[in-house]
Amino acid sequence: MGWAHASTDRPVAGRYRLVEITHRETNRVSWYADDLRTGRPCLATRVELPADAAEGVRRAPSRILRATENVARLCPDRIADVVDAVGEGGCLWTVTAWIDGTPLDEVLLQRGTFSPARAARVALDLLDVLDAAHAEAVPHGELSPGQLHLRETGPLVVTGYGVAGTTSAPRLTAPSYAAPEQARNERVGPAADLWALGAILYTMLEGRPPFRDRGRVAATLRGVDRLPLRPPVRCGPLTEVVTGLLRKEPRERPGRQAVRDVLTRVLREAPGGGAETGEAHATAGRGWKRRGVLVGTPLAVLVVTAAVVTAATGLPDSDDRAGGGPATSASAPAGGTGAADTAPRVPPSAGAAPPPSAAPSPPPSPSPSGSASPSPSSPGAVPAGFRTYRAPEGFSVALPEGWERQRTSRAAEQSYRVTFGADDDPRTLDVTYSEHVGPDPVAVWRDTVEPGLARVGAYQRIGAIEATTYQGREAADMQWITTDDGARVRTFGRGLLLGEGRGFSLRWTTPAADWTDTDSRQTLRTVLRTFRPGAAAQDLP
Repeated sequence: MGWAHASTDRPVAGRYRLVEITHRETNRVSWYADDLRTGRPCLATRVELPADAAEGVRRAPSRILRATENVARLCPDRIADVVDAVGEGGCLWTVTAWIDGTPLDEVLLQRGTFSPARAARVALDLLDVLDAAHAEAVPHGELSPGQLHLRETGPLVVTGYGVAGTTSAPRLTAPSYAAPEQARNERVGPAADLWALGAILYTMLEGRPPFRDRGRVAATLRGVDRLPLRPPVRCGPLTEVVTGLLRKEPRERPGRQAVRDVLTRVLREAPGGGAETGEAHATAGRGWKRRGVLVGTPLAVLVVTAAVVTAATGLPDSDDRAGGGPATSASAPAGGTGAADTAPRVPPSAGAAPPPSAAPSPPPSPSPSGSASPSPSSPGAVPAGFRTYRAPEGFSVALPEGWERQRTSRAAEQSYRVTFGADDDPRTLDVTYSEHVGPDPVAVWRDTVEPGLARVGAYQRIGAIEATTYQGREAADMQWITTDDGARVRTFGRGLLLGEGRGFSLRWTTPAADWTDTDSRQTLRTVLRTFRPGAAAQDLP
């Protein structure tokens, strides 16, 4: 599934004028919109459906309206008021009254991880809704942090009821929160919602989902079904209930009452009797009033961090290479790839001679005004086995044959991240652009990116953050090691400044054990040699 185009000029269903994007997650995007018939603000959410889901488009609107009405009747003030549901252009649109609250994943990105007491308070609110819905045999099936809106006052509001089951697809949105039985395309029941509750708790406490989004729904679902759970390290008194909810077999998960008992006890035993949990709600609605001030916050925060890492992740974006797995001492060796590691690395200066133990330096990159068609011997030449990819956003880079654009994340209109890779290749390249980059690339890595990495755990920086010059521009390099689904991975990041607050970053990630591999080093050198900022996203699609 890819993102279909949605015009802000042509109203959805001839009635809802899209104004600005307020939230994104996999296969789901929400807009602040104006209802042209009533003049009231609303939230228009689009879910893209599989190409063969024509029947689902026809019957989905009535299913959504019916399911939402049933649950709202049982749990007043907890379910978003759906005013319309339509199928248009191969997509499913749900329109709700404007919600004066903030999606949970946005709150996590702004505020960081929750304490066990704060997480328990949010989970109890969600459990109230699940209790009411499950009593009437109405599962949700699409729960994720993006479906939970925290408000300044009152309990959270849940969206998305009725979407599950509209097509034959096991999961339409946020696949990293799908239950294993959904990944196997089995019947969705209350146990799948309990799994999602556990995954949401895990995310609130650990700062990332228990299984990362792999850029393609099918690949993410395979990971949920087949990979072991990364043991939680920050769940504290909720560890047992979280791991219980995330058991692969539905019948082995604890029931709602058992979960409620644990959450209530943790809340009651928290210092101050759980008074701090009010902050989870009190901070939620700020900036999300009509035409929310924080529109685009996830990527805006991302790109302020030199546009390289989804800090503390789980974003939603959510690539969790910024952390994961058990915490590791920053001074401890990591399988021969720790701070004392002498494995070859890409040196900071494009033209400096490397130390004896370092990988050969990439040839100097030509200025942006250089020849568009370099000769085979020029620094920008594309070697055999690579092809030049020209992004519609304006940049270009040479990629290995077989690699393709796997994922695109956008929140603010002039900020984005593109992930490149191949299904059979564990390596990835992220290219991120921002118009909110600080003036010192070293300080951005040190003061903004690194604290987010360190909070996630299992993070180990390699060497110093080094200032350099790249294509005649100020830049800085940083390398680090984290874990990805239990495996150690090593990342090289280069951030460069374009001026006027604009900047790009390149992040190359590969299994740590393969860091010295000749092919990997050659690929990284080629990426650095051939990347061109071009128009730098002046006209985004």
